[in-house]
Amino acid sequence: MKISKVLTAYATQDGDGVSISRIPGFDGKYLDPFLMIDELKSDDKKDYMGGFPEHPHRGIETFTYILKGGFEHRDQMGNKKAIKAGDVQWMSTGRGVMHSEMPLADTVDGLHGFQIWINMPSLDKMRDPRYQDTTQNSAPSFTNTHGVTLKALAGSWQFESETLTSSLQGLAANALLADITLPAGKSVHLEPLSQQKVMIYIHSGSIITSDDQTIPAGKLLILEPDSNINITSEQGAGVLVLAGDPLNQPIAHMGPFVMTTQAEVQQAVRDYQNGEFGKI
Repeated sequence: MKISKVLTAYATQDGDGVSISRIPGFDGKYLDPFLMIDELKSDDKKDYMGGFPEHPHRGIETFTYILKGGFEHRDQMGNKKAIKAGDVQWMSTGRGVMHSEMPLADTVDGLHGFQIWINMPSLDKMRDPRYQDTTQNSAPSFTNTHGVTLKALAGSWQFESETLTSSLQGLAANALLADITLPAGKSVHLEPLSQQKVMIYIHSGSIITSDDQTIPAGKLLILEPDSNINITSEQGAGVLVLAGDPLNQPIAHMGPFVMTTQAEVQQAVRDYQNGEFGKI
């Protein structure tokens, strides 16, 4: 496994005072086609109970994955869903979405989850929004004889003899996502993916790479193109694998809007102020 870069998540807040760990990529240097990886992980309600009240998006895809706890999602398209532990949600915002994500009232054991932003090709940024989740069709998973589990969050994955196909298909930039759980003392090997950008985010425990580096939680490994994935964990670990094809296009970013020019961002602001994004 060949690692080209290691990035570290930093503590920040978003929404109504929600504490998160973030790896941003709005400069397009390292994460393209991904824009941001936010991890929400706390057993203290005051870190997340403010949630994310009603707000707009344009020009991105939001990908939410919950490991513990949950949120209620609402949007102007009429979707109202409880996204709980194990669930995945994908929203291709296109020309505009208004939505909110608020912690479920019955969340008692803390919250652990992700919101990941994927950039959209410039030609698709003004298409109609799309919404999908796995609440009725769970993300498929397979556990091998060593107890290693791969859960296909989006796209199709080959894990040993098993082909795992998520119900979430057609993400921007050919994006794929999976969650891998390694028991203590176990390893996982995946052949190179076809996508040019492949990254590994450690969200639990720690891993040991093929060159004997120990990498703790909160780190993002960016692999060289065509690299395989070969990791071990002494104490056990959970990792996200993110893959996609870089868009190599300009990024104009202002808050919840990501377009390719500043003029497009300014138009998004005007459209939002004029009420063209609708209401929940």
